[in-house]
Amino acid sequence: MDENCRSESFMEHAMGAWGPMAYRLALSQTRSTCDADDVVQDVFLKLFKDGTRFRSDEHLKAWLIRVTINRCRELHRSAWRRRVFATDSDDPAFANLEAPEQELFASETWTAVGQLPEHLRLIVHLHYYEGYSLEDIARMLDCKPTTIRTRLHRARKRLKLDLEQEAEREAIELGRVSLADERR
Repeated sequence: MDENCRSESFMEHAMGAWGPMAYRLALSQTRSTCDADDVVQDVFLKLFKDGTRFRSDEHLKAWLIRVTINRCRELHRSAWRRRVFATDSDDPAFANLEAPEQELFASETWTAVGQLPEHLRLIVHLHYYEGYSLEDIARMLDCKPTTIRTRLHRARKRLKLDLEQEAEREAIELGRVSLADERR
């Protein structure tokens, strides 16, 4: 084995502890299970070959988040990029997720979050799903905490509007169905 590569035990620990988090983040950014799989594979391959010395598990986790975000952005910018639609919760890859994650990915809220621009979707995912503080997110993304607060505010505002509009559409549709039933 190459002397620059990580040990098998280190990789098992990293993949066991942070693999699911990296996958969820990649899935939230790419909205494709196939692309998320590719991103996570690339991230852990990079970790395997990288010589960074980690001070703690939190340092490793932050490194994995940063590399996952960067890899998702590279994929998004790539010449091979094709149009990707929101992930279908009936996708067989969802069978590998925990029940709460399956519920989340099948929800209206997940669909609405998936419609946000990448920079807003990332903040929402890291804050609400991964549980990071706004200051931690700012450090990870190398920007000011006020920028993160502004983006989160914009994302919440847009989500509220999108979800309200969807609820109105559903109510109108239900009203039409009820009227049609009454006429019969």
